[in-house]
Amino acid sequence: MAAGVVSDASAAFLLSLVHDIVLGDLAAGMFKKDCTDLVRRIALFTHLLEEIRDFAASDHPHASSSSSSSSSSSSSSWSADLAVALQAAKRLLSAASAHHSANSSDGAAKRISFQFQCVTWKLEKSLAKIPFDQFQISEEVQEQVALVRAQLRRATERYGSLNSRKVSNAISQLPEKERSNTNHEISAKLDSIPESCTTLGHAADKETKILERVNSSSIPSEVCLSNEVDSKGQENLAAKGAEQTKKPDTLVIPVDFLCPISLELMRDPVIVATGQTYERSYIQRWIDCGNVTCPKTQQKLENLTLTPNYVLRSVINQWCAKHNIEQPSGLANGRLKKSNGSFCDISGDMAAIQELVSKLSSRCLEERRAAVAEIRSLSKRSTDNRILIADTGAIPVLVNLLTTDDASIQEHAVTSILNLSIFENNKSLIMLAGAVPSIVQVLRAGSMEARENAAATLFSLSLADENKIIIGSSGAIPALVDLLQNGSNRGKKDAATALFNLCIYQGNKGRAVRAGIITALLKMLTDSRNCMVDEALTILSILASNHDAKAAIVKASTIPVLIDLLRTGLPRNKENAAAILLCLCKRDAENLACISRLGAAIPLTELTKSGTERAKRKATSLLEHLRKLQQL
Repeated sequence: MAAGVVSDASAAFLLSLVHDIVLGDLAAGMFKKDCTDLVRRIALFTHLLEEIRDFAASDHPHASSSSSSSSSSSSSSWSADLAVALQAAKRLLSAASAHHSANSSDGAAKRISFQFQCVTWKLEKSLAKIPFDQFQISEEVQEQVALVRAQLRRATERYGSLNSRKVSNAISQLPEKERSNTNHEISAKLDSIPESCTTLGHAADKETKILERVNSSSIPSEVCLSNEVDSKGQENLAAKGAEQTKKPDTLVIPVDFLCPISLELMRDPVIVATGQTYERSYIQRWIDCGNVTCPKTQQKLENLTLTPNYVLRSVINQWCAKHNIEQPSGLANGRLKKSNGSFCDISGDMAAIQELVSKLSSRCLEERRAAVAEIRSLSKRSTDNRILIADTGAIPVLVNLLTTDDASIQEHAVTSILNLSIFENNKSLIMLAGAVPSIVQVLRAGSMEARENAAATLFSLSLADENKIIIGSSGAIPALVDLLQNGSNRGKKDAATALFNLCIYQGNKGRAVRAGIITALLKMLTDSRNCMVDEALTILSILASNHDAKAAIVKASTIPVLIDLLRTGLPRNKENAAAILLCLCKRDAENLACISRLGAAIPLTELTKSGTERAKRKATSLLEHLRKLQQL
């Protein structure tokens, strides 16, 4: 009953975190309402976690089936993510309680406001990963979780709107009360960085000096994080079971390894113009909110360039390996762990793949071509191959091949990376290899097949929410819009899928509008072949909530086209057209009057009778708005 044991221990630990948060002291100042709302929502996690605990503790047949190993992996993943989010919420509540508006800088208040956005976002995403079917969660609790997720989504959007309008100053140093949580004083500083890390040349020397400046400050070098579990798969929580529930303060993470914004262990640290280091996705989100200052020093950023901090990343990786908190690939000593828990000897396959990877760097062009073609073929065949290829260090080499002048090698390399990205653990390795800029270059200037596969790769990588932010800021969106307009049929579909996924992140919607996506989508809607109407409407439906996109949609004379689709489109098209029109007309009398003049009432009335359930709701709401307009 391995899965049951893991889930039982995880749920018990998570319940203890929720209990600590709910019973903690709340802020009495300017963040009182924010803290109260956050605690109230977290309190609603209790019933869910109790049902998971009770299910896992029972001798349930599902918990002891042959799928126990996969259940264990799933449980570890969601519980680790939720633990990270709850820990961040706990630290944030502590920081908000310590904040006093009378004697704190404006930057400190802005930092806390921004962290509320990050924490609510993380909580909502972690809830989405919980496998309800696996634990047979009751319908009542599932409905409660759906309500909490909706509340968290709205809160995230509200904080995002607030920060994008008002946040102009930056994050101050951590509050003294929060820093005092540490119970360790450490004497070993980062001047113990291995010599191998200092051979990176001038850039490495500069980064080392930056780290030394951080270490020489008055901030303690370590902070206790109550068994912090990294979202990339640190499985200590599940593996150690009930022992961790008794000893929550066993894992100590150096504070220099924590992002000053998220207060989490950094995986992709980058340096801003002031020399400070942050996790890439969080500092990019900060910049996307319109901020031009350094969150930590409050200095204005001379430029918005984010430079990878390779030295710090190396030190963090060494620290993770030492404390056994890296995401395991299932590969150990030439044996690969299968989904049923058994091991198979793959040492021969591994040797062959290692030889292939070594040929990727050959001076002989034909040898490189043959090797990368074979890697492409192997990576397509099985998950085991994707694990082995990544484990032999092929990803950074493949990324280097993306910039080659040889079209065949470039095409095979980008397709290999696409195949490797299908395995979830490889996504982070591809991102850490700095692949996105090179993939975007292929997307702009590669062969049509290479561009298609580059777009598909960006879609695959963007399935991870933090990657949406990084990819959006890389210049990928204009290149995807160009492929959407001028690509092959397959290329257009790949571009549309990637753009839809990227535009889920609010900060990317404006980028898409500026790249001309509305014109491209309107052309797809009016194409007589009707081959991509579904895709165009789906993207428009997610863009329509954005102010800039709404204005661009109206300006492009899209409303008459949408009303025509209400009359003649397929059921799904009618549903999306109604949803888009509702977004455009809410609190906009001019647009409402426009659809009234164009005779939208007749097809909307028909839709309330014969449309899908969602279409009926949207059409009914629009008709109600039209009736109110006529009464004015």
